[in-house]
Amino acid sequence: MKLRSLFPFFDDSVSTWALEARLLRWLTFVWLFVGLVMLFSASYVVADVRQGDGLYYFKRQILWVFASLIGFNIIVNRPLQKILGISHWLLGLFLVLIFVTLIPGLGKKAFDAARWIAIGPIPLQPSELIKPFLVLQSARLFGQWERLTWQVRLTWLGIFGLVILGILAQPNLSTASLCGMTIWLIALASGLPYKYLAGTAIGGFLLAILSISIKEYQRRRVMSFLNPWADATGDGYQLVQSLLAVGSGKTWGAGFGMSQQKLFYLPIQDTDFIFAVFAEEFGFVGSIVLLILLALFATLGLIVALKAKNPIHRLVAIGITIFMVGQSLLHIAVATGALPTTGLPLPMFSYGGNSMIASLINAALLIRVARESSEAEVLPLRGDRQQIGGYRGENKRQRRRI
Repeated sequence: MKLRSLFPFFDDSVSTWALEARLLRWLTFVWLFVGLVMLFSASYVVADVRQGDGLYYFKRQILWVFASLIGFNIIVNRPLQKILGISHWLLGLFLVLIFVTLIPGLGKKAFDAARWIAIGPIPLQPSELIKPFLVLQSARLFGQWERLTWQVRLTWLGIFGLVILGILAQPNLSTASLCGMTIWLIALASGLPYKYLAGTAIGGFLLAILSISIKEYQRRRVMSFLNPWADATGDGYQLVQSLLAVGSGKTWGAGFGMSQQKLFYLPIQDTDFIFAVFAEEFGFVGSIVLLILLALFATLGLIVALKAKNPIHRLVAIGITIFMVGQSLLHIAVATGALPTTGLPLPMFSYGGNSMIASLINAALLIRVARESSEAEVLPLRGDRQQIGGYRGENKRQRRRI
């Protein structure tokens, strides 16, 4: 393999891809470029004051982008069946790491939540990195649900439950809710009986209520969300400052780099509230353009899912689209006061290497499904038939593995 082939911009095979795959590729790069430009603006002043270098966060994000793009290009050029074949191992690894974050001394805390593991200078956030593999494994489970024994079904449902409980214990209600909703929607798309879906939906809702009841800070966030102005300098401070930023953007925005709220008024403006800075600088028009970009991504994701002939590939496309677009909409809803304040990053905008890796892996998986959908008439190789994925001719022993 040539070294230059690891980088997407030097991939000579792109011209042979399906139209949806090429459009998703360029849409991903546009999304990434706009996100980097926005991060530069949102983080410069804070980085200059806190680190003595206005480019401190931006330069580190660029390094993560380069590393992520290598993984991106490997995935878009690798058969999806081979990636599915190792997804359960990676899911298990990150599940273990999620529980490692809960061990005092090993988990790294920030804002009273233990979500990271420090590996030297590199912070590892398992709850972000597990997202692509949660989609892959959910697609494998529900894509061949009828051919599996109840023992296998319950085993994997239990593992999914452990993932959600582990993330919830960090505590990270927003990510746990997003993961739970994604798994549920993948199950819905697979045609799972409504009696199962209704039961899990009720259980998830009760679990969220229990978490809010136990965690005082979550309860305060919900109460402040209902009327943030009642405690504008306390629990409602973040939302109030975010609303001021969004409102200040008016129609056309204050202009690139001209946000006032990012000057130490709006907390964590380069991660959880980066959309508020975007809305202030680019206004209503810029926000609509961003929403159109998300709508295009969602539309292409739906087209890819509809074209996929393999049910597992179809569910992968649906799950990835839900994670990318759904998480973006939840982030925007929080910044605009439509939902209680949470800690969800905006994919490919917010600062953070783990979020960047997960976002580009997700995009690469969707592009890979698009590529293979256009090659559906090509018979799989014998080695691919041995992988678990719902292909015909699998023996009983293989069908019990996921």
